[in-house]
Amino acid sequence: MAFASFAPLRHRSFALALSSSFISSTGTWMQSVALGVYLTQTTHNPEWLGLITLAAWLPALIGSPLGGVMADRKHRQRWIQMMNSAMALSATGLAVAQLTGHLSPTLACCLALVEGFCGAASWAAWQSLMPDLVEKDEVLAAVSMASAQFNLGRIIGPLLAGVALAVGSPGWCFALNAGSFLVVVVIFSYVRSAPRPAVTTKLEFFSEIRHGIREAWRVKGCRYPIIAVGTLAFIISPFIALVPAMAIDVLRAGKVGTSWLVTAQGVGAVIGAIFLPHFAKRTSRVVILRIVAIGLVLGIAGYAVAQTLVESVLCLVVVGLCYVGTLNGLNASVQIHAPTKARSRILSLYTLSLSIWYPFGALLQSAIAKQWGVRQITLISAVAMAVLLAGIFLFKPNFFRAMGPAPSDTEELLAE
Repeated sequence: MAFASFAPLRHRSFALALSSSFISSTGTWMQSVALGVYLTQTTHNPEWLGLITLAAWLPALIGSPLGGVMADRKHRQRWIQMMNSAMALSATGLAVAQLTGHLSPTLACCLALVEGFCGAASWAAWQSLMPDLVEKDEVLAAVSMASAQFNLGRIIGPLLAGVALAVGSPGWCFALNAGSFLVVVVIFSYVRSAPRPAVTTKLEFFSEIRHGIREAWRVKGCRYPIIAVGTLAFIISPFIALVPAMAIDVLRAGKVGTSWLVTAQGVGAVIGAIFLPHFAKRTSRVVILRIVAIGLVLGIAGYAVAQTLVESVLCLVVVGLCYVGTLNGLNASVQIHAPTKARSRILSLYTLSLSIWYPFGALLQSAIAKQWGVRQITLISAVAMAVLLAGIFLFKPNFFRAMGPAPSDTEELLAE
């Protein structure tokens, strides 16, 4: 049953952690929409949307591997509290600057660097903590629940942002986001997990990261998803950063239209996170991964040529469902295939691949959008991804199969 996805909620600490993450996700999406509206209305230059995305995601280059190493060594709840405290201060600075009339696009990018670094470091710890809060056979359901709460925040956050922007200003959204980080700090004081053996060895950051990289490259079930998520992030994901430009400058739907487009993607993502695991169980994760990858390309192409806000909203529901299905399928492969002792570091590499290639893709596509148009670059990205998928299906059929069930010890011995 699809409702089996809710089984991890019976664990009090997981339910608390997930609830606080949902509140934080809602605040994050409020701020994301408000920042996009602020930059678009202030500059009418889509390049700033690419720059703010780069500023928010590029710090993961350091934050993600650092978080992976620390998650394997330190108390994960306290680490999460530290990072969220820093993000609360950053969001507060953003709110004060906007409400007092001192915010500029450059300052917004500088503060995004701080939040981006702390967010990446915190995410690695949260991903590593989940298996400690639920039963072993509930880990994949927990990952899906985490994805669902993030995308539910994508639905509610933009709606609340639309209300706040209608009656107030972007600064209200930034202030509420700061409060959401403080909620995480408080609630994680009550999250309990089984004690882990203390790590007494000397911290050797680069050596531990290199070991994680070697393990990730050795296992195809980890290597292929890490490559795939980076490719997807560079070619397809930049449509997310360009949503405000599509809504305001192309569809002429204003800031309310921006909220509707972001919300539509969230609706599709929640549907996908809840129901796709059920269909994957009836068929296989690999089959569903292939289907949603194709659906994602078709959805992005439809979004690129949609002429009205309603058509765009419908297309983004499909895109949201297929996008989260693709990311969850790739993430699940890493979770299943990663060696236990290096799981945190390998998961941080997965995040790093997404975090590096998405902002560079957004920056490139926003620059092209300035010259050619948002519709044009979105359609080009869909075509490029379609060509790449066709090449994989024709010339590299084992690419998807390698992300299937992890082989048993017996199968590995026979393979040798």
